[in-house]
Amino acid sequence: MVIHITQDGVRGLKDDYGREIDYLRISVTDRCNLRCRYCMPESGIDRVPRSEILTFEEILKICRAAVGLGFRKFRLTGGEPLVRQGIPDFIKSLSEVDGAEDLAMTTNGILLGGMAEQLKDAGLMRVNVSLDTLDPEKFKYMTRGGDIERVLDGIKKALCAGLYPVKINTVLIKGFNDGEIDDFIGITKLYPVDVRFIELMPIGLAAGAGMDYISCAAVLEGRDLIPVGDDGVAAYYRIENAMGKVGLIRPMSCKFCSRCNRLRLTSDGRLKPCLLNDAEVDIKGPLRRGEDISGIIRQALNIKPREHEADAGVHITSRDMNEIGG
Repeated sequence: MVIHITQDGVRGLKDDYGREIDYLRISVTDRCNLRCRYCMPESGIDRVPRSEILTFEEILKICRAAVGLGFRKFRLTGGEPLVRQGIPDFIKSLSEVDGAEDLAMTTNGILLGGMAEQLKDAGLMRVNVSLDTLDPEKFKYMTRGGDIERVLDGIKKALCAGLYPVKINTVLIKGFNDGEIDDFIGITKLYPVDVRFIELMPIGLAAGAGMDYISCAAVLEGRDLIPVGDDGVAAYYRIENAMGKVGLIRPMSCKFCSRCNRLRLTSDGRLKPCLLNDAEVDIKGPLRRGEDISGIIRQALNIKPREHEADAGVHITSRDMNEIGG
């Protein structure tokens, strides 16, 4: 891991493999108002004592330290971030951190409709909405009782509030939603929304939930999709005259590890350098002891692997997705 100075004088971090790390994904809670079958057990999760969850002020201290090292992009995740009380005020505080240039959120959309304008006013810039089917009954099955109309309303309200671009994240599951690919692509014709198909990863419950992996190559088969570039994670395509784009996120069939620019902060105060690896570094303990947490962030960079090995079937992470934050 090295620290380098850019031409404009801003400090930044590069890991041992030359990747510039400037993006922190923050899980503000491990709790959720849905029970998606590949993410959470039907009975819910064992409640982590409140004292073990990072406070908003502690998260802000970590973000300020990260900005001092060159981090510029922040994304709030969960669980479901909108179930944590006080999230708009926290967003306002984070948006006011000098050097925090990009602030986004990933949500299941259930509470988004009633909060979109408030989130925008607080300083949130854009949202990704997780949505794996457009069929109300299938949605209810996958989420164990969720109401898809609330999610669709949330997407519309986010667009109206100016949380742009809105991105829909769809985990491809063979035999469940691979027959809806054209329906999802059709959304990009009608709305300025990007639909991103994501390959199912062997994380926690998803590794043993009886769900079958399908490659994102299925999205390209027999469809006139025009390549329009990538953002390091997603390869983007467009259909003619569409308002939005179609993205393919292929962590299993086409690793993008060489372009990975992120760390993850779990709600219980661990820095996770790789989504598909169990390695973590405790930052909560040093933070609460008043130690130098910039050094802990550097330590996390030092153990960031060159690439994950999940596609070889040799490693499956033990944490569930709601604990990691995605």
